[in-house]
Amino acid sequence: MPRTLFLLLLLVIFATPLAAETGLKKKKPRPYEFGQVVIDKFSTRAGMTPVTFDHWLHRASFTCRLCHVDIGFGMKAGATEMTAADNRAGVYCGACHNGRAVGGRPPLFAACNEPLKAENQSRCQRCPSIGKNPEREKAFAAFAAKMPRERFGNGIDWEKAEATGLVTPENYLEGVSVRRAPLKTQQDFTLKSKVEGMPDIIFSHEKHTVWNGCELCHPDIFLGIKKGATTYSMIELFEGKYCGACHDNVAFPQTDCQRCHAKAVQ
Repeated sequence: MPRTLFLLLLLVIFATPLAAETGLKKKKPRPYEFGQVVIDKFSTRAGMTPVTFDHWLHRASFTCRLCHVDIGFGMKAGATEMTAADNRAGVYCGACHNGRAVGGRPPLFAACNEPLKAENQSRCQRCPSIGKNPEREKAFAAFAAKMPRERFGNGIDWEKAEATGLVTPENYLEGVSVRRAPLKTQQDFTLKSKVEGMPDIIFSHEKHTVWNGCELCHPDIFLGIKKGATTYSMIELFEGKYCGACHDNVAFPQTDCQRCHAKAVQ
């Protein structure tokens, strides 16, 4: 056996368990689980089942900016110090889940509308849920069947769904949001690929501001507001920084290379 081939086989043999130990290969979530967040800052300590939050269900009706800027949810699980008392006071989940109509939409069920007591624990089963949930999966399948398809993530092309009017995400919440004059949207621009033969990236502010506005990305995720002001690498993106703050978590995953690297190689 040639020495080069022998060394290559040794590398494969010893690298495989190492990759497993370091967690490089992640379990691929089911389509209805993509973007799912478990909220357990206080639930387990209070003797309650943690809350399972589905991004697909909420982004069908509301923009990311509304929840993460106006209402104030942190961008990472566990980053928001939210309690049942907060919800009863009308903040966080309680800003919308208060039994009243929101933005002309039907009223949403009230979250934590009464202090928890031993005799009424059974009413708090709408949000808490851990593990495989056939009803949740069925609801997602019915919703996804009406949406344009995509290859990765939860299999829904949200950009196309919004552009064609299949979803009309609300971006204003009475009593919480402030009316803003729309800002001029920058034109699409190209980001040079650092890998030879890899198509350049086409970044569209117009497509991102539909969901995020400006405030969600600037200055917390991208400090600079001019092209080239913030430098980063793909390693940092895969670590959840910059573009990775949303992509891989809720927006289409970064494994869908062609969605970003879209400019043909000259």
